Amino acid sequence: MKIILITGGPSAEREVSIASSKSILKALRSSGHTVKVIDPIYGSRDIPEEEIFGDTLSKNSPSIQKLEEIHKTSNRNILSCIDSDIFDNADLVFLGVHGKFGEDGRIQMLLELRDLLYTGSGVFASALAMDKDISKTVLSSNGIKTPEWISVNRASCTAPEDLNEQINNITGYPCVVKPNDEGSTVGLTIVQPDIEDKILPEALDLAFKYSDKVLIEKYIKGRELTVPVIGDEAFPVIEIRPKDGFYDYEHKYTKGMTEYFCPADIPLETEMKAKEDALKAHRALGCSVYSRVDFILDENNILYCLEVNTLPGMTDTSLVPKSAVANGMNFNQLIDRIIELSLQK
Repeated sequence: MKIILITGGPSAEREVSIASSKSILKALRSSGHTVKVIDPIYGSRDIPEEEIFGDTLSKNSPSIQKLEEIHKTSNRNILSCIDSDIFDNADLVFLGVHGKFGEDGRIQMLLELRDLLYTGSGVFASALAMDKDISKTVLSSNGIKTPEWISVNRASCTAPEDLNEQINNITGYPCVVKPNDEGSTVGLTIVQPDIEDKILPEALDLAFKYSDKVLIEKYIKGRELTVPVIGDEAFPVIEIRPKDGFYDYEHKYTKGMTEYFCPADIPLETEMKAKEDALKAHRALGCSVYSRVDFILDENNILYCLEVNTLPGMTDTSLVPKSAVANGMNFNQLIDRIIELSLQK
């Protein structure tokens, strides 16, 4: 098949995307596909693979300054890229992008306007899952337990003392402050009860640098679990244990900083519940092909769904490939299955 692999993009997860795409590219070519790699921030220009893959995955997310530089030209360039003749003879577009303009439905919409087949969920499901506030509302209305939350818009953000009162009434402290539509824990802060007066304004300011809408969520102490969904099957549950601190950007993408256990050492009842809720969340948001559903299992063995990722990572430390291996599927077979399911949708 002739496949276009889209990587990079303008989001705070562009380095993760590039790292994922290196693994995806290797699998695609080993399966005999003809693959063209593009980063849409360059528009219709033909950029060598070596230059596209020049950004290496660092332990910290890209700086705000770097993202601002990318955003100055990226929207117009993305339009010209998708409209170019690069895509004319493509059989499939493999989406190796993450975050904004990759996972939020916008690039899916552009591809659909060109009648191009692409991997992963469609426009509506992608947009729905990327908006944490709306997706949590959908999850909750479908009987899937999720931590209590407050959403705050930049334009209507109340004074810190008024917001502090809302937090005390709804989520309590500690709480998690994060951008509403970013992934990989970018812009996330855990605000503790003894320092909320000082840290809350800083946490909001950081999150608003990445999004015009911020989510304030009840902090649930417990074990981090995740369940990949591929097709109509929930794959083995993974437990994620950072060796120190919490599972932030550095712990996610630095080898040796986090331990992974798959299948997770949890009671069978909890495993079945996690898989059931993962499938329910995947379907409630209208996802297709594959996703990864993240949970916290609290100290009372109660499961809370945090979010659904419609284009989960495929790096060396990523979770979906680990679960696939535990299910008897190597990385190349996983990529082949994603292609097969994408062509069927």
